[in-house]
Amino acid sequence: MKNIVAPLVFAFFSTAAFSQTETPLYDIIDSVSAQRIQADAVKLAGFGTRHTLSDTLSTSRGIGAARRWIKNEFEDISANCGDCLDVFYQKNLVGKGENERIPRDVWVVNVVAIQQGTRFPNRYIIMSGDIDSRVSDPNNFTSDSPGANDNASGMAGTLEAARVLSGYQFENSILYVGLSGEEQGLFGGKGLAAYAKDQGWEVIGILNNDMIGNIRGVDGTVSNRDFRIFSEPVPPTETEAQRNARRFYGGEVDGISRQLARYIHKTTRTYMPEMNPMLIYRLDRFGRGGHHRPFNDAGFAGVRIMEAHENYTQQHQDIRVEAGIAYGDVVEHVDFDYAKKLTAVNAINLASLAWAPPAPEEVQIGGVVEAAVKLRWNKVAGARGYKVYWRDTTSPTWDYARYVGDVSSHTLEGIVIDNYFFGIAAVGENGFESPVVFPTGVFRD
Repeated sequence: MKNIVAPLVFAFFSTAAFSQTETPLYDIIDSVSAQRIQADAVKLAGFGTRHTLSDTLSTSRGIGAARRWIKNEFEDISANCGDCLDVFYQKNLVGKGENERIPRDVWVVNVVAIQQGTRFPNRYIIMSGDIDSRVSDPNNFTSDSPGANDNASGMAGTLEAARVLSGYQFENSILYVGLSGEEQGLFGGKGLAAYAKDQGWEVIGILNNDMIGNIRGVDGTVSNRDFRIFSEPVPPTETEAQRNARRFYGGEVDGISRQLARYIHKTTRTYMPEMNPMLIYRLDRFGRGGHHRPFNDAGFAGVRIMEAHENYTQQHQDIRVEAGIAYGDVVEHVDFDYAKKLTAVNAINLASLAWAPPAPEEVQIGGVVEAAVKLRWNKVAGARGYKVYWRDTTSPTWDYARYVGDVSSHTLEGIVIDNYFFGIAAVGENGFESPVVFPTGVFRD
């Protein structure tokens, strides 16, 4: 496999801030290939079924063959970048009766590839796709279930992001993963989130890609530019004290996952303005779930990136024609140019976060009954300075910003604290920023 991007640009790129036109993010966008994504998705769909309970011994059918192929692909990518990826299986045994979709004991096996960071190797930004597929009956593990869009598209995008980004070095680690057991109860995500906790990883966030290839909605809408970013408002692990503080200081929509979603929105708007990222203020689709949720449950930031216009006749369906409608999740329904765009969205955000310093710590705010807002924070390694952000309380995005230099406090004169929300981001020598941190403490001088 040919290395498709110029290798090891980090040593040069990390020495100075770059203008928007000089950034390597444009090269990353241009390097993503719709043809390679299509070839990978066709290969995955060709395993017949990738149901979590399907055949694990066959070399051509079932989830066992699929995950071995994914592992081999990651290993080929690693071979082309000087063994820059640590590739391995991470697995957990899920017992019979865990829920109604687990009729027998089964090993849920994830395929992991880690690109180690040069400065902060224990900090991880994660991109995931799902390996498994299903038909109408979630316990039918024998019928053909190609799962071309759900979720060969997300898995193929993850492989392609690894191909492109493996040509660069980053300060933070990037983890690419194929997660299993999603359709049976999000078990792959649960297993990897627990593994991350056990290993003491600092998880910057997870970008969960679940269905990134459909542009024709069941409502008749057709768009190859819209996509959704789902994020929960605040972590489920917050304390009672933190919940009570929100009544007085705000922050109902400013948890770590929501800040990650805003980061993706801003990066996409800046470098891929042709795309329309839609911030959806919800953990996931109404009453449904995805593999970012177990990471949220563990206290990590995580979002779901997916198509904006779903077609339910092509999800979780037996392959058939009924009343003139062709049901089934087959390759013919996937738009691979669109999947390329959403893969590029992932790639530039992974790169931006992996090149950025850690987020500021212990951010505090003051300025009650004053015409000035005061902010304090602890400095972090790798930052050349800090940027203050603020927005109207009704705005979904950070609309105003001021770079304040290499300081640990700043006062915004003439701004009334009551009328805005505020946050702090760290800025690296290369110009890349951390996610914004919402103040978690209040002080009075």
